[in-house]
Amino acid sequence: METNNILIKNGTILNPKSNGEVGYGKSSILIENDRISLIEDDIEDGNAEKVIDADGKIIMPGLINTHCHIPMTLFRSLADDLELDSWLNDHIWPMEANLNSEYTYNGALLGALEMIKSGTTTFSDMYFYMGDVARAIDKAGIRAVLSYGMIDFGDGEKRENEFRENIDLIKNYNNTSDGRITTMFGPHSIYTTSPELIKRVRSEANKYNVGIHIHMNETQKEIKDSIELNGMRPFEYLDDLGFLSSDVVAAHCVWLSDNEISLIKENDVKVSHNPCSNAKLASGIAPVSKLLENDICVSIGTDGASSNNNLDMFEEMKFAALLQKVSTLDPEVLSAEQTVAAATINGARALGLDKDIGSIEEGKKADIILVDTNRPNFTPLGNSLCANIVYSANGDNVDTTICNGQILMENRKLNTLDELSILENAKQSINEMIELKENSEE
Repeated sequence: METNNILIKNGTILNPKSNGEVGYGKSSILIENDRISLIEDDIEDGNAEKVIDADGKIIMPGLINTHCHIPMTLFRSLADDLELDSWLNDHIWPMEANLNSEYTYNGALLGALEMIKSGTTTFSDMYFYMGDVARAIDKAGIRAVLSYGMIDFGDGEKRENEFRENIDLIKNYNNTSDGRITTMFGPHSIYTTSPELIKRVRSEANKYNVGIHIHMNETQKEIKDSIELNGMRPFEYLDDLGFLSSDVVAAHCVWLSDNEISLIKENDVKVSHNPCSNAKLASGIAPVSKLLENDICVSIGTDGASSNNNLDMFEEMKFAALLQKVSTLDPEVLSAEQTVAAATINGARALGLDKDIGSIEEGKKADIILVDTNRPNFTPLGNSLCANIVYSANGDNVDTTICNGQILMENRKLNTLDELSILENAKQSINEMIELKENSEE
């Protein structure tokens, strides 16, 4: 839906800040093209081509998912109640062997559809066939930071191919789709990559001035294997290779030593906390409260829908807060306000986008969602809107989703995507992949 000027009025603005505080602001926002141009108590309707009455709704920044693999929506409920090694080696990787361009595109559209309907306007993705993911995101209208999942297992020829793939992604898609798509390097993890790949990623990231997205310290086995193979823990290993810097987004970070936390802080590494996936795979609970005590930037990610099993960032916020409280036996840790900040402004900071998104401010990009409070699970509202957002809400409470100044969904009606065709194409894709896998095993 092409609309140049949009006025949102009569709502309540919930504006998170990186220190964990939240402001409740003025009720009218004028969007001109792709940016917020004015925030006041009352703005005249004559300044806008489109007026949205947000009475009874919370106006807040679009949610930011800092770690996921959206084509893996195709693998939702494929392999459940398993630990990471078995889940990955026995089920996911064999299925991924049958991936192609069309399947990836259909899975990415399904993921984008789910995100729009649940209030996520920006996500950071690491996967394969990333040009097809970019194609889906261009169509959907949301914002994405894309990286290619680089795996070499010490194979020099495969390593060169991984760099070709990721560099092509950067050259072809960085700052495309009206600036909605940016890119990173995506070394999968230290256990699937060689030190040569890790060191070169650092060099190439500096050269192309892009960030790095990597899985870190997800399981106890990963720690044990790193100590046996490298003589040190994962973050110590990366520090020894000169890899750590402020442009690194480290997903998971469940099992951390005090020294590793110090290295994360010293190098301003950003952490993407994935509570639902880590809980479902029985990987553990990340020490988020300790990271926050050390002023480390913690954001929130869903991981893939194959280990979550959805992309609902509202659900992720609730899990994040509750798991910290039960693991520390302290109900005050990771407050609702801190949790909302992790899913918005700190997510933007993690991805290097905080000058443009993550909060509602004049001059920032118009990535905004409206959350409907006139629903049973929001009644009564109580004393804290943040508490309602974290503990009461879910993605179905999102009424309107705006990204880059474009209305992607209004009153739960999609404007950019055809939901029925996306669902049918996704079902067909996974059915064909299952058949291919079964045929290969005969």
